[in-house]
Amino acid sequence: MKKLWWHDKVAYQIYPKSFCDSNGDGIGDLPGIISKLDYLKSLGVDIIWLSPIYVSPLADQGYDIADYYNIDPRFGTMEDMDELLEQAKKRDMYVVMDLVVNHCSDEHEWFRKACEDPDGKYGKFFYIETAKDGKRPYNWRSYFGGPAWEKLPGHEDKYYMHLFHRKQPDLNWENPECREEIYRMINWWLDKGLAGFRIDAIINIKKALPLHDYPVDREDGLSDVHNMLHEAVGVGDFLTELRDRTFRPHDAFTVGEVFDEKPGELPQFIGEDGYFSSMYDFAPTIFGFSREGWHKSEEITPDDYRNCVFKTQQKVKDVGFISNIIENHDEPRGVSRYIPEGECDSSSKKMLATVYFLLKGLPWIYQGQEIGMENVPIGTIQEVDDISARYMYQVALEDGLSEKEALTAIQKFSRDNARTPFQWSAKAQAGFTTGTPWLNVNPNYKEINLEEQLADPDSVFHYYQRLAALRKDPEYKETLVYGELIPYLEDTHNVMAYYRKGEDQTILVMANYQKEGRELALPAACKKVLLNNLADTKMNDASIWLEGYQAVVLLL
Repeated sequence: MKKLWWHDKVAYQIYPKSFCDSNGDGIGDLPGIISKLDYLKSLGVDIIWLSPIYVSPLADQGYDIADYYNIDPRFGTMEDMDELLEQAKKRDMYVVMDLVVNHCSDEHEWFRKACEDPDGKYGKFFYIETAKDGKRPYNWRSYFGGPAWEKLPGHEDKYYMHLFHRKQPDLNWENPECREEIYRMINWWLDKGLAGFRIDAIINIKKALPLHDYPVDREDGLSDVHNMLHEAVGVGDFLTELRDRTFRPHDAFTVGEVFDEKPGELPQFIGEDGYFSSMYDFAPTIFGFSREGWHKSEEITPDDYRNCVFKTQQKVKDVGFISNIIENHDEPRGVSRYIPEGECDSSSKKMLATVYFLLKGLPWIYQGQEIGMENVPIGTIQEVDDISARYMYQVALEDGLSEKEALTAIQKFSRDNARTPFQWSAKAQAGFTTGTPWLNVNPNYKEINLEEQLADPDSVFHYYQRLAALRKDPEYKETLVYGELIPYLEDTHNVMAYYRKGEDQTILVMANYQKEGRELALPAACKKVLLNNLADTKMNDASIWLEGYQAVVLLL
């Protein structure tokens, strides 16, 4: 595998609205991020991904972009962005922005012009169809529920496509003029000094042509939009052009949000000549997911989690570099999802950190993950901001669940879980703002916050710091970054263990993924304990005793 500059880095996702508020308006901002760069550097972070900060009405929290060339005033100014890029560079850090080009906002100039003249230049930037017998042209259901076709403002006989929110009209990638505008914008940002992009919902840019209806699969008379996407072919042509016209000339780092690549396509996405530098491993996040509603989704067990991760590692092997996560802005908190209910504590949080962070690939930390932030309790549906959770709440009610049962179902998966403000301290509003936060702070901020963890050498924060330092340690870096991953004790219940095998070094990562202690066999004698999430390690040359949720990293 060709070695690239970003392979040995640690990446961190910032959700700007909830990270750090510098002016007391209750919304996180760019000056707040700048003020925390030294903190991130101390954690071991090299690459920072910012969720959208472009001008937006925030119908979908910034993923509905009204102006790709300007910063939304809620987050600051372009001068603030330039300052962030400059300050990051001084610290040898790299800034990555969100690239959202499957759709824009219905308040974007392009869409406003399309409404004025659907048959003109900008009408062709979108999917606009004439009504069929006075009804929607096709029966697709959007990701957020309801029809994926909406009446075009000012035109009773025309509809536009939106696979996501109705305020997010899909851009027509079949139109070369539209693609040229997108490439111009991307190159403008890369010329400014951006290191690259996290690429949002990118598989959706290719639709199955000609457009048509699909079998109805619910009582709403609509069909899941995935039916259309499974039929779509040819997205690679768009992605190759995108790479060659923008990313490649700038040696940009890119990571794709890719859920639906087809079997055998992985080398095309992240191989040596792939569309992207990397893509996220979503296998654990989609495990057990039901398209009939969150309330019908399966719980993931420790064995399920292990099997999902190892399946991806086997699939990727030497193809390229996968990006490893346990959470992001679209998912619940990893410790609340992958640790069995009632067993979430400092030890189990560190165990989960160990097994995911040292996998082969690029480790990502989502803001607050490094202090073990957890899911937020929900009292009523009125407290919920997440549009997908509100939709799934209605789906659960329509399926016969009580209000209490429906709330319980969405609490597990709501995107609000990850979007509550960062818990900096035990002060009012968790030290996030001096004002009223846009989204309620998790009530547990007095027990879980950075200030207290900085003062505690045995905290989750310091453990993440040690993980990052270990992966970068010159003595072990070659093995932990490029070494082969080989599962160990793969069929042992509630154990997650694997080798990282280099040319002249073997490291064993071993975790007891349960609350009961147990004895496990060692494949060889241990030369040195590189990391341990508990105080003691009991072992001999043949076996090791691991307490509940104990994780160790051993040099064999």
